[in-house]
Amino acid sequence: MSDFIRVIRYILPFKGYALLNILSNILAVFFSLFSLVMVGPFLEILFGTKEVNIAAKPVVELSNLKDSLVDFFYYQLQTIIDQYGKLDALLFICIIVATFIFLKNLFRFLGLYFMAPIRNGVIRDIRNQLFSKITVLPLGYFSEEKKGDIMTRVTSDVQEIEWGILSVLEATFREPVAFAAYLTAMLMISPVLTLFVFTILPITGIIIARVAKSLKKSSHDAQSKLSLLMSIIDETISGLRIVKGFNAISFQNRKFQKENQAHFTLMNRVLRRKDLSSPLAEFLSILVVCVVLYIGGRMVLGGEGDLQPQAFIVFMVIFSQIIPPARAFASAFYNIQKGMASVERINKILYAHNDIVDTSNPKELNNFNHAISFNKVSFAYEQQLVLKNINFVLQKGKALALVGASGAGKSTIADLIPRFYDVTDGEILLDGIDIRKYRLEDLRKLMGIVSQEAILFNDTVFNNIAFGIEREVTRKEVVHAAKVANAHDFIVQLSNGYDTLVGDRGSKLSGGERQRLTIARAVLKNPPILILDEATSSLDAVSEKLVQDALFKLMQNRTSIVIAHRLSTIQFADEILVMRRGEIVEQGTHQELLEKEGTYQQLVKLQAF
Repeated sequence: MSDFIRVIRYILPFKGYALLNILSNILAVFFSLFSLVMVGPFLEILFGTKEVNIAAKPVVELSNLKDSLVDFFYYQLQTIIDQYGKLDALLFICIIVATFIFLKNLFRFLGLYFMAPIRNGVIRDIRNQLFSKITVLPLGYFSEEKKGDIMTRVTSDVQEIEWGILSVLEATFREPVAFAAYLTAMLMISPVLTLFVFTILPITGIIIARVAKSLKKSSHDAQSKLSLLMSIIDETISGLRIVKGFNAISFQNRKFQKENQAHFTLMNRVLRRKDLSSPLAEFLSILVVCVVLYIGGRMVLGGEGDLQPQAFIVFMVIFSQIIPPARAFASAFYNIQKGMASVERINKILYAHNDIVDTSNPKELNNFNHAISFNKVSFAYEQQLVLKNINFVLQKGKALALVGASGAGKSTIADLIPRFYDVTDGEILLDGIDIRKYRLEDLRKLMGIVSQEAILFNDTVFNNIAFGIEREVTRKEVVHAAKVANAHDFIVQLSNGYDTLVGDRGSKLSGGERQRLTIARAVLKNPPILILDEATSSLDAVSEKLVQDALFKLMQNRTSIVIAHRLSTIQFADEILVMRRGEIVEQGTHQELLEKEGTYQQLVKLQAF
């Protein structure tokens, strides 16, 4: 029940639309009841079962509104019959009934029209909240969850909420009746009149088909926009390290919300056209009823055929049942249960615990002035100890290299500095203050990351280099960054230069080209602290040389943390930490470690061999 209430709360921002929906539904019910009530008194006069003896024209009085309106109606009806005859009075009533049925369906459509922004708005808000939560959840959360499952929760499960729960709020469950049974009964009463009915029904079918055709295109556009949303979600999850490291959470949220808003607008159009089809179909059906009512009335009054008044009334009642009624309560209950299952799946993301958050009163951080210090740092993941008692100090402007076998804990150290994870024991100090006391956004603003996997987004070269920059970035700045990263020459050779789309994950570029774009991204950000995680390990010799030159330019006058398997690339480091099984086993410069004749020397010999 609590999950259901949480969904209902999303409707509160749309209370204006909700009130308009309620008002429209009330008016639709009023016109429906009024149109049906009018037929009874008329048939009483038509078949002589009620005599009207009103000598003077009644006056409508507010004190006795109901009786005076009834008397006024009977007086006007009897006047028409006396002056023009029953056939013309019948035609007059048919026109009135058709008018009120039109008004009923108009307000029924308006009720659905005002419901569309509520349904789609709730879905939009849930998606936005889900996407925002995904971008702030720690990286460890995604190692436990399947990406495809997360994508399904953001898409299909959210859609199940719309159809399973919000549709119940509309109270528009409808299902077709047993058409064949009603048709058989109508044929038994009057084959001639039934044949006439199904002669004119194809006309209404043509009109409805035209509405359905326009709906098809709108639905296609909406699905295309949904595919774009899925692409943004996929790229953001895959590149979450870069999104977080470049403080681009707000940037990605705005990009997603922009496309989600466009999808919201398209879905309003689709849903409104879809909702128009049912009222239009019912109005056209009722219009046919009115025509049949008039033709059948002529048969009864004119003696054309053997149709009796009572049989005619029964025929019309059965014919009216062809219009689909509301769906059964059992179907509604089933849909609610189906929707609630999706609510539970979505809430696993929305209410997932997140340890990587700001303190209640975080300190502002504008500059990096002195040093980064690891003080007795240990880190465990899923109760498995990954780092043990790590201690070192990295002075500003110096380069620190981390070497060791895979799984030694090198990348974990790099991930702890921008708080992708938090330490289990000990503390990491930046200028003497625990990094957990700083505002998270300020901390990551000081850092640039170039990882082993060159993470690019399906956008232009320009936008990939300018990724995450909040201010307006000029073409000159991007070109300068590309030149520093040795990327400008190959960029200008692309089909559209800096406006070339790089493809999904940069698939249109080579590995070295992708990596140089990520370096250009870091150059443009101009951070005081650099984290280089195996930035050249997957490149060929030529590409590695170009990337290395770019990295050396990038590292000038910056504090750098370099993770590398190729020891030839880190000999310049001011200090090298040799890692093994989560511990620092050796520490010093390249020459000092060689003289120790320990683990580092063995690694150098192995690579030389």
